[in-house]
Amino acid sequence: MSPELISILALVAIFVITGVFSVNMGALAFAAAFLVGTLAGGMSSDDILAGFPGEIFMVLVGVTYLFAIARANGTIDWLVYRSVQLVRGRLALVPWVMLAVSALLTAIGAVPPAAVAIIAPVAMGLAAKHGISPLLMSVMVVHGTMVGGFSPISVFGVIVNGVVDDSGLQGSPLFLFFASFVLNLVFAAVAFVLLGGRKTAEAPVPADAPGAARDATLLAKVEMSWDKALTLLGIVTMVVLTLFLELDIGLVAITVAVVLGVISPQAHRDAVKNVTWPTVLLICGVLTYVSVLQELGTVDYVSKAVSGIGVPLLSAFLLCLIGAVVSAFASSTGLLGALIPLAVPLMAAGEVGIAGMVAGLAIASTVVDISPFSTSGAIMLANSREPERDSVFKGLALYGGAMVVIAPIVVWLTMIAPGIN
Repeated sequence: MSPELISILALVAIFVITGVFSVNMGALAFAAAFLVGTLAGGMSSDDILAGFPGEIFMVLVGVTYLFAIARANGTIDWLVYRSVQLVRGRLALVPWVMLAVSALLTAIGAVPPAAVAIIAPVAMGLAAKHGISPLLMSVMVVHGTMVGGFSPISVFGVIVNGVVDDSGLQGSPLFLFFASFVLNLVFAAVAFVLLGGRKTAEAPVPADAPGAARDATLLAKVEMSWDKALTLLGIVTMVVLTLFLELDIGLVAITVAVVLGVISPQAHRDAVKNVTWPTVLLICGVLTYVSVLQELGTVDYVSKAVSGIGVPLLSAFLLCLIGAVVSAFASSTGLLGALIPLAVPLMAAGEVGIAGMVAGLAIASTVVDISPFSTSGAIMLANSREPERDSVFKGLALYGGAMVVIAPIVVWLTMIAPGIN
C-alpha cells in the first residue's frame, strides 16, 4: 500500500475515532503524524515536528488567554448585557444583539466555539426569559460567530490566510472577511424570518416586568469596574497594534494578558486554566498532520484525483460539498487547515479564482457549524432548557442539514463560478 493511501486511511480513522470515542482530534492527529510519518514516510522526528504551527499556536494561546481573563472578570458579561440594554427591551432585536456580540468577539480574535461557549448561557437564558425561540437564538449566535469569524486578525482568518500564503498563492484576506460577513448576515436574516423572528413581541418590556431586560438584578451585574476597564483597553490595544502596526496578534495578546495579570493578579490567577487547550491541541495537531501529508505527497495525490474529473468548476464544487458534509459532523476548526491545500492545484493552475475558491471553501466548511453534531451547535444545544432540548436538537439537525446542501451551491454560484480572483 502506498504512503499516500495509508495517510488518507489514517485521516479517515482520525475522524471516525473522534466521533465514536470522543478522543481529541488533535491528539489523534499528533499520534498519526508520528506513526504515519515514521513508518510509512520514513520521516525523522525533527521532520515531523518541523510542521508544528508555532505561529498559530501563539495566536490560539495568546488570544484565548486574554479572553479567559475577560470572561473571568466579567468584561464579557458587561459587554453582552449593556448591548442588550441598548435595544430598550425590544425583544425582536435581542437575537440580533447576540449575533452582533458574537461577531465582535470572533472578529477581534476569539475562537468561534469559544465565543459560542461565552455567549450561549446568556443568549439561551434571555430566550427562556422572554419567550424567544431557542432554535432562532442558536442560529443567530452561531451565524454571528461566522459574521466576524474571518477577519484578518481572527483565528479562522489567520489559519486560512496562513495556509494560502504557505502555498505560495496570493490570497485576499479582506475578500474572505467580506464574503463571510455578507453571506452569514443573509443566512441569518432568512433564518430570522423563517424561524418566527418577526412574531417576537416588538413593544418595549416594562422596567418592572419579571425578567425584563432592564431589571435591577441585571443592572447590578454589569457595573463597570477597574478590571473591566483595563481589560477593554487591553483588547482595543491588541486590535490597534495588530491591524495598524501589523504586529503578531498572538504575541500582542499574550503580552496584554500578562500585563493585566501583573496589575491585578488575584482576578486573573485562574485564567491560564481557562485557555481553550482542547482547541489548541486540535488545531496544532491537525495542522502538523497536514504538514506530514504534504511531505508525503498526499495533498497532491488527492488534488490530482479531484482535478482528474476534468471539469475544474465541478471539482471545486465537490471540495466545498466535502467540506460542508465533514464539518457538519466534526470541528471545522481542524478541517480548515486540511481542506484548503486540496484546492491549491486548481488555484495555482488558474482554473478557478483564488479569492473565490478560498472564501467558498471556508464558508461552506463553517456555516454548517450550527449542526448539533458540530462543536458550536452542540454547545448551543447543551445550553437549551431540558423540556425544549429534543425540539432544539431536531431543529438544529434540520437547519444544519439544509446548510450542507445550500451553502456549497450558494458559494459556488456567487464566488467560484464567477472566477473571483
